[in-house]
Amino acid sequence: MKINRMRLKGLVIKEFLQIWRDPSSLAIAFILPVFLLLLFGYGVSLDAKHIPVGWVIDKNTPETQSFSAAFGQSEYFNNDHFDSMVSAKRAMQYREISAIVHLRENFSRELFKQNSPAIQVIIDGVDANTARLISGYVQGTWNEWLTHLAAIRGITLSKPIEVEHRIWYNSAVLSKDYLVPGLIAVIMIMIGALLTAMVMAREWERGTLEAMIATPVTMPEVLLGKLIPYFILGMVGMLVSIAMAVFLFDVPLRGSIGILLLAGTLFMLVALGMGLVISIVSKNQFVAGQIAIIVTFLPAFILSGFIFDIGSMPIAVQGFTYLVSARYFVAILQTVFLAGNILSVILPNAAALLIMAIFFFRMALRKAPQRLE
Repeated sequence: MKINRMRLKGLVIKEFLQIWRDPSSLAIAFILPVFLLLLFGYGVSLDAKHIPVGWVIDKNTPETQSFSAAFGQSEYFNNDHFDSMVSAKRAMQYREISAIVHLRENFSRELFKQNSPAIQVIIDGVDANTARLISGYVQGTWNEWLTHLAAIRGITLSKPIEVEHRIWYNSAVLSKDYLVPGLIAVIMIMIGALLTAMVMAREWERGTLEAMIATPVTMPEVLLGKLIPYFILGMVGMLVSIAMAVFLFDVPLRGSIGILLLAGTLFMLVALGMGLVISIVSKNQFVAGQIAIIVTFLPAFILSGFIFDIGSMPIAVQGFTYLVSARYFVAILQTVFLAGNILSVILPNAAALLIMAIFFFRMALRKAPQRLE
């Protein structure tokens, strides 16, 4: 397959002029990723903060006040006091509070005895994930408060097991540090596919593809002439997304920016190749755009491991995720951003992206018309 550089240069210039005359491609490459990253970056969060908690205290003592104040000082809870369990349960039924903490009358008296005082905690379990978070927050706040109070009183707590927590890679346990890198993959697979999903379809609709086939220009040159300008636009959009992740969302970048860009290059080639195939097969700009959104964004959002753990999915669904290119780039992004240059993770996923890129471009070349019908 011989490529004529002069013809390729002319095709690239022609495509850049087309982009300049039709700025929708510029909007897709630059404005859309910024908008989506802002929308999802600030809108999607797995952190539960300012949870409304109802308190029912049978007898006010310095200990009960101190314990409830510990919750009030936390960013995770907002305290709301009730006179009785009946009124607290009614508030939970109306979704005014998410949990109830009930301190019985003997709370202070039995505090440091062998059998610690029973604390009744009722949690709204409609949202199972939030319920688990609340349970963990309550347990953690209780342990910290009890240890602090024992230290003030000079009492040694008897703990059969001393648990020391150590969290690697995302020590602050912030969901944005985990989600924003994944968002880059989800957004850029859609942007990349949209950039090329309509270029060949546009040539079909305008009848200019037949004119190009009648010239000495070869189909590989046509595809490369359309790929190169949109590859440049897509990579600039990716750089903007990475800069927003680091400087706007304060996500740590512990790995090499060079490795990240190399992996991003492979991923962008996959997205552009997928868009070319869609554009060639559909032959209609509107249909191509709709197909590109459906086959890129939804699988990337649900099946890439961006939010939902792949290991928790059914076996059949886990097998299907290997066909989703965003799965591999999400793994690379989260590794490079949070852990560093872990080549045992990066290289296999990069190899998978390379194979997918070759597959889509071979398919685009095979499906593209080679002669006039």
